[in-house]
Amino acid sequence: MRYSAEHKKQTRAKVVIAAGQVFRKEGYGGAGIDALTKAAGVTNGAFYGHFKTKSEAFRTSILAGMEELRQGIAALKTEQAGGWLKVFVSFYLGYKRTCDLGDSCTLPTLSADVMRSDEDTRLAYTRELERLVSEIAAGLPEDAPRYAKGTSPEDRALLLLALLTGGVTLARAVNDPGLSERIAQLVVSEAVRNVE
Repeated sequence: MRYSAEHKKQTRAKVVIAAGQVFRKEGYGGAGIDALTKAAGVTNGAFYGHFKTKSEAFRTSILAGMEELRQGIAALKTEQAGGWLKVFVSFYLGYKRTCDLGDSCTLPTLSADVMRSDEDTRLAYTRELERLVSEIAAGLPEDAPRYAKGTSPEDRALLLLALLTGGVTLARAVNDPGLSERIAQLVVSEAVRNVE
């Protein structure tokens, strides 16, 4: 039986979403092909019809997660105009810190796995990170008095992403809810202060 191009596209999208959730929850090493196919509701043959290797599925999932974040920021900038940054930071250190790990952000959950991955994945991650930085930077004021003259919005966007990613990572890692909340509150106030 031959499937339509649309069916194949939908199946691939379903596999990418499911794989992203499994990779975020289990890490690259903990996510086997069986877990990936089970989560997507496809056979091994269907999985390999879309991806040659687990590494290719991982790379695609990473890029999809980063693109989702970039698009979310772009939408917030449109919907919230001047207040987008505070809304984003609060959401990131609120919901994205406390949601199921499979639904969390790619940056804090999978960046360590990217460090250990192949060069193609690291290159793709780097390019997507640069797009993400550009998206954030385009919504920041040109100059911020708190910084040395000439500090670019791109540098402030990098700082913001590093602060948020590290903050979520630490807040998720501790088993004390009070400490997790304290980390989140400190990062929220510092993140907003550092880019304005």
